[in-house]
Amino acid sequence: MTDNTASSTLYYIHDPMCSWCWGFRNTWLKVIEQLSDDIQIRYVLGGLAPDTDDPMPEDMQNNIRETWQRIQQEIPGTEFNYEFWSKCRPRRSTYPACRAIIAANKQDVSAGNTMLLAIQQAYYLNAQNPSDEETLINLARKIGLNEQLFEEQLTSTDTHKQLLTEFDLRRQLKVNSFPSLVLEIDHNSTLLDLDYNHAEIILEQINQLLHKN
Repeated sequence: MTDNTASSTLYYIHDPMCSWCWGFRNTWLKVIEQLSDDIQIRYVLGGLAPDTDDPMPEDMQNNIRETWQRIQQEIPGTEFNYEFWSKCRPRRSTYPACRAIIAANKQDVSAGNTMLLAIQQAYYLNAQNPSDEETLINLARKIGLNEQLFEEQLTSTDTHKQLLTEFDLRRQLKVNSFPSLVLEIDHNSTLLDLDYNHAEIILEQINQLLHKN
């Protein structure tokens, strides 16, 4: 292993309500499992859609449903619960779910990833709406967080400032789509080509970049 790996960071830029991120989850876990311990992993919240109380337009709902169908075709085994579209009042608003990740991390550095999975399962499998703060607070309770503290931090000015800092980092990494992977070695960043079904293709890119530097 080269010395460069000690100063290597793999950025995972994502959004908890990004359906392609949900489809990528199993492959991403395989990448993490096989990644060198010398490479730091840094999750970056991308922020798909800002806060709004407006209902999602019907044409957008149809487009997202079609995206789910496409993902199921391109990433076999990905599950979606289409009852979401009839049981919930969809809004194009993912910032609350992003802030929930930050609020969870404030209580426990490992709770952010637990909250991420809880949001994805609630949205894609259980037809619950993570755009609603009530859903997020219920999830916090279910994963063992202090519910009152989570609720306060979910809507705090400091949490939103941290989210904006995440967006600044995403822009610095020159990423506009989710999920994205960026490998930084000694301050030189490379956007990786994603393969949603084969972790080994991503790992090979990483290994080539490490040995190149």
